[in-house]
Amino acid sequence: MDKKSTIIIGISGASASGKSLLANTIVNELGSDQVVVISEDAYYKDHSNIPFEERAKINYDHPDSIDHELLYKHLNMLQQGKSVEVPIYNHSMHIREEETRRIGQHAIIVLEGILLFVESKLRELMDIRIFMDTALDICLMRRLKRDIKERGRSLDSVLKQYEDTVRPMYLQFIDPSKRYADLIVPRGGGNRIAIDMIKAKMRELLKSLQES
Repeated sequence: MDKKSTIIIGISGASASGKSLLANTIVNELGSDQVVVISEDAYYKDHSNIPFEERAKINYDHPDSIDHELLYKHLNMLQQGKSVEVPIYNHSMHIREEETRRIGQHAIIVLEGILLFVESKLRELMDIRIFMDTALDICLMRRLKRDIKERGRSLDSVLKQYEDTVRPMYLQFIDPSKRYADLIVPRGGGNRIAIDMIKAKMRELLKSLQES
């Protein structure tokens, strides 16, 4: 693969805005092994060297909490047709697992995460930028259900984190990054019109790659 033979599609938006749902729905419905989803969450910095109580206090909604340098390096390698070892992040313990996820040789990479459009050099790698514009009250309800059920958090801890960092960081970093989007999707990851439009564009991109 040469550098131009891999398409990168970025999907950003608030926490629990439907980014993962949109990304996985599109990939599953396309049914192509040429398309893979990478989550920005996988690139949270590893803090296994400090006590759990200290790890729990870190602001995970600030750009500094994510290893964007490693993500940028991996995306460049993928564009060059190389394989990479994507980290696996444990949200309950706030650490990276020892094992990794090996991916490579994909025509389209769907990248999803809350802070993707904040970093200019990451934005420049993306061929299409999509922003999930979901109401914050809906995002909060989804986040409560997800973090309590899947990540073992208490109701109080989720609400405190939302009030202390999630909402302020959304207003400071994520919402302003919306201006860099090529497409803004309202009503979350179940928006059928948006899904079908994006799938059609991805089929077109895949076809042009196969013909080139």
